[in-house]
Amino acid sequence: MTTLTPILTKFWDHPQSWTMATYEDNEGYTALRQALKTDPADLIQATKDSGLRGRGGAGFPTGMKWGFLPPPDGGPRYLVVNADESEPGTCKDIPLLMAAPHFLIEGVAITSFAIGCNHAFIYLRGEVVHVYRRLMRAVEEAYAAGYLGKDILGTGFDLDVTVHAGAGAYICGEETALLDSLEGRRGQPRLKPPFPAVAGLYARPTVVNNVESIASVPAIIKQGAEWFSDMGTEKSQGFGIFSLSGHVKNPGQYEAPLGITLRELLDMAGGMRDPGHPLKFWTPGGSSTPIFTDEHLDVPLDFESVAANGSMLGTRALQIFDDTVSVVRAVSRWTDFYMHESCGKCTPCREGTWWLAQILQRIERGQGTPEDIDKLVDICDNILGRAFCALGDGATSPITSAVKYFREEFEAGCHTPAAELFPPAASTLFAKEQNTMVTA
Repeated sequence: MTTLTPILTKFWDHPQSWTMATYEDNEGYTALRQALKTDPADLIQATKDSGLRGRGGAGFPTGMKWGFLPPPDGGPRYLVVNADESEPGTCKDIPLLMAAPHFLIEGVAITSFAIGCNHAFIYLRGEVVHVYRRLMRAVEEAYAAGYLGKDILGTGFDLDVTVHAGAGAYICGEETALLDSLEGRRGQPRLKPPFPAVAGLYARPTVVNNVESIASVPAIIKQGAEWFSDMGTEKSQGFGIFSLSGHVKNPGQYEAPLGITLRELLDMAGGMRDPGHPLKFWTPGGSSTPIFTDEHLDVPLDFESVAANGSMLGTRALQIFDDTVSVVRAVSRWTDFYMHESCGKCTPCREGTWWLAQILQRIERGQGTPEDIDKLVDICDNILGRAFCALGDGATSPITSAVKYFREEFEAGCHTPAAELFPPAASTLFAKEQNTMVTA
């Protein structure tokens, strides 16, 4: 892996990359024209053959999910796009929607045609008002051009798209909590089964997919399943957006085939921000995945290899931390987030995350005890696999992995505050600028 794969990010540097005109200049909506002349079953099969797996974190085969829908019964069926990107460090879907929203809209149209959906929903995180406005404008452009609405391109296919702004709850990134929120209820996970494919939005068959998953569909239909599957690895095929943030010289979005390594991505990003401060730890898939260290620099970033090394590829949110950062402080901040965002439906998550946060804060202040470390791991073990949804599991992942790799820092928290061991000013990303007043 020595080169990037600009597909979804191909024209992000265009002065008006988000417009319909720019998208059509880059062969936009040609895949939709092709798809509308294809049998829907063949579109689903092409997606299966491509090997596209969900880009939202779980990595479930996208075409297989579409195939779970029951046979048509005359009633409506829905496509819901999960754009509620909320996890710390995860920042690929929002930039994609900001820079090139028509990739998603064309993907929504193709997917809806393939599964027999006439009304699709895009559930967007409510705080990103600028993205909401841009996405709404792109949908308006698609309606005006005849790519959405009644009798699309004269084929008789009808599709309406509703863009819905959520209220900023991380739990609504869980697909069934998202559906409840979309229906006007409090966002909390549903008991499964039934799964959304059988009884989803308004108790009708529903497909829920991530933004990047659906945005990848036009390229697959246009270029062919074999083109897509030739990239990546044997079981993790295709390309993906890797989000590098933290202590790197050039943070940003790097679109590359799955299986690339962090070492290669770091080279492309110009390396660490300061050669004198080496890589200490990093997240391969966002803050809800077990952390990695410098010994994992050459682990291929695909679903199987990352899992084999004890973590998850997740959303490919690579948060990079050098040796100026306290692991205890970082994990404590993430735990505060999960405590705050717990919906409170189940006891392990509601109570467990609260206790984890209290203990971590005590250790960070240098007031911990040796028993606190074992208590942290014990609470994590009692949450893992027992919470109603994956939020509880995700809250435990950075803690157990941090204790595994950096137990000595937690032990130091029994006598010395983290701020003394690792002064926060040293890990600041942006140096303070001195304001000077110019007088006449």
